[in-house]
Amino acid sequence: MKLLLAEDEKQAGEYLVKGLGENGCVVDWVRNGVDAVHMASDTQYDVIVLDVGLPQLDGWETIKRIRHQSQTPVLFLTARDRVEDRVRGLELGADDYLVKPFAFSELLARVRALQRRGKQQEPDVIRVADLEVQLLRRRVERAGQRIDLTAKEYALLLLLLRRMGEVLSRTVIAEQVWDMNFDSDTNIVEVAVRRLRAKIDDPYQQKLLHTVRGFGYVLEDRGDEVSR
Repeated sequence: MKLLLAEDEKQAGEYLVKGLGENGCVVDWVRNGVDAVHMASDTQYDVIVLDVGLPQLDGWETIKRIRHQSQTPVLFLTARDRVEDRVRGLELGADDYLVKPFAFSELLARVRALQRRGKQQEPDVIRVADLEVQLLRRRVERAGQRIDLTAKEYALLLLLLRRMGEVLSRTVIAEQVWDMNFDSDTNIVEVAVRRLRAKIDDPYQQKLLHTVRGFGYVLEDRGDEVSR
């Protein structure tokens, strides 16, 4: 499970990163609302844990901006147990609410519940033009013909499909598919895109996987456009 933790208190953040990591989570930790919005826009997370009292942008403004671009489940953390705060958080798009101090076991249980809920909301089939991915069967077809992909090719295709129409940089792709920091000296992303394109695009007249020069790659239906 990949989490974004937005918590400005150093001791609390270190405690949560350690505990979540020990329970199999990969955690990106930021300490202000601006960084939280940036990370949420660049990275696909399973759950976002968001403290209300963040500097630069507080939790209320942070979730409003996140909700403009993502429906990732959000767990609010707050030091104040007030009904009006709970209502406000839920109205802005929070999925759950936990008051400090809390037992780590409860936080973990709530995070896992949100992850399951988020997965249940995902459709069983994702389509763009005549390309179809059946998630439960891990089956990829184009124009009714099955396409066999490697595990990394499949992960790359899912990332592009889930963020269809959005130009993804090489850095974002490397972090999401390989869980690695992008090194400008490596061509791992370009090679993977080339191999995926050879399978899902090259045999067909209509191209779906496009290169945006200087920015990255995007998967989208551009009608009869055949340029790359």
